[in-house]
Amino acid sequence: MNIFLHILMTNVLPMVIMIGLGIVIQRAFKLDIKTLSKLNFYLFSPAIMFDLLYKTDISVQVIGKILFFFLLFMIAQYVIVEVVIRIRGYEPSMKSAMRNSVLFYNSANYGIPLNQLAFAGNEKTLAIQVLIMMVQSLVPNTYGIYNVNAHKADLRAIWRTILSMPIIYVIPLAFVLRGFEVVIPQPLATPIEYLSAAFIGTALITLGVQLGNMEWKIKRSLLIDVSLSGMLRLVAGPLLAWLIVWLMGLDKLTAAALIVSSAVPTSLSSVLLAVEFDNEAEFASQSVFVSTILSIITVTAVIFFLQLEV
Repeated sequence: MNIFLHILMTNVLPMVIMIGLGIVIQRAFKLDIKTLSKLNFYLFSPAIMFDLLYKTDISVQVIGKILFFFLLFMIAQYVIVEVVIRIRGYEPSMKSAMRNSVLFYNSANYGIPLNQLAFAGNEKTLAIQVLIMMVQSLVPNTYGIYNVNAHKADLRAIWRTILSMPIIYVIPLAFVLRGFEVVIPQPLATPIEYLSAAFIGTALITLGVQLGNMEWKIKRSLLIDVSLSGMLRLVAGPLLAWLIVWLMGLDKLTAAALIVSSAVPTSLSSVLLAVEFDNEAEFASQSVFVSTILSIITVTAVIFFLQLEV
């Protein structure tokens, strides 16, 4: 129990405090969430991706394993969600909302800071988390749009969205520069370091601002569905990840990083898609809120059971 409390206090509580500050600031000053999101998306997130991939020695083989894990993990999650959907007999709109609430998880605003705290800033595990964040940021803007409203999806609009994503250009650029051992000039290297260092604090504050915008109550009619979403995301997710890394025979550190990456709450992208396409927005927002609150306990438990020694 003492170890559990220690993990809660040192790995999870610092994140909760930062998120709480974001909630307080939002309630007091009503910040512009779109501006914060753009700063994260177009500046801080690409900077930390570039900085880590450029500096961290991660092989193509390891990248291949991580991407293969992600593919298996998403398929396994999808199968389990489909079973629940069939048992519950959801309408089409609710089917897509439930899928999004489980398949899209907060690998950036929540996952990166959690990785930093759980693995004491280990560069290898952080690079793994960045790769997970990379693919997780692509899925909602492709499959996610089709999932919520396939018959209205504009293929050209989807491609425009994908091509506007900085990570598409940042990731290959980092690998090319590192591969050819190109030294980044100091006038560029320093701003990249500053932006990269700003990501974690800004990401957590932004998550708090997002939560501060939400209504903090659960409708009785949605209680079962929101609970199922939370269980699938926070409990089934890490268990599936554990099974997959065990079957793949990954080393302990890589396996632990991937399991922790799978334990984070539902991403806000599920809410953004629900609002954009008028698809069960209330369920989506409550799923994000509830899973984020419950993750305080479940994420602590995941780290506790992994018995991290890094």
